[in-house]
Amino acid sequence: MKSTVSQRRGMLVVISGPSGVGKTSLCREILAVMPDVTQSVSCTTRAARPGERDGREYHFISRETFDTSIAAGDFLEWAVVHEHLYGTLRQQVQAIMDTGKDVLLAIDVQGAANLRAAHVDAVYVFLLPPSWDTLVARLQNRGSEDRDVRVRRLEVAREELRHYTEYDYVVHNDDLAVAAHTLQAIILAERQRIARVGMAPLDNLWQCDSAAPVALDAIPDEGHRVVDARLRANHVAE
Repeated sequence: MKSTVSQRRGMLVVISGPSGVGKTSLCREILAVMPDVTQSVSCTTRAARPGERDGREYHFISRETFDTSIAAGDFLEWAVVHEHLYGTLRQQVQAIMDTGKDVLLAIDVQGAANLRAAHVDAVYVFLLPPSWDTLVARLQNRGSEDRDVRVRRLEVAREELRHYTEYDYVVHNDDLAVAAHTLQAIILAERQRIARVGMAPLDNLWQCDSAAPVALDAIPDEGHRVVDARLRANHVAE
């Protein structure tokens, strides 16, 4: 009889970097090609920018509602960024991961640091701009922000770029398609880490209802002792 192997639990993939580096665009590229990946929608107290929609880019909430959520422990992490509050809903992330889907979380450097400090198991990816001048141009072209806000963002961005070595991976966003391909490769590779898959790949072997006897003598003694033990146990059970 075939055994039932439990569905893998999704993993959290944190995409971080300074404002204007392209975190949102990169996540959209990944979502378009990886149906088993979804994105967590963060909460923020800032106003929506032109083209943004509540529940898609962010959950736009009041400061009072945000403070209530902090007190209730609803956030996996939260931070004050450019005078506004941003937070990741704990229950939302856990519910998605429980379905077996991986979760993309695009957050600022401070938020990622809070997750690491709390020892949250995740894959941490830092997104770098093609150049400093490109990042400056992107922020200056944001018509929704005044000059003082853009200056503050650049000051923060310069400091945030110094923290990229604290992450598991770094991706250069000089070409969006290439950056998306690189991130996709990271996600696929991380799914195969022994620490994540455990014994699941080996358990899958017992799902085969083959009538052929197991050739125990064909299994090498050295380097495959775990497999040998499992095969013998299965052979006795039958």
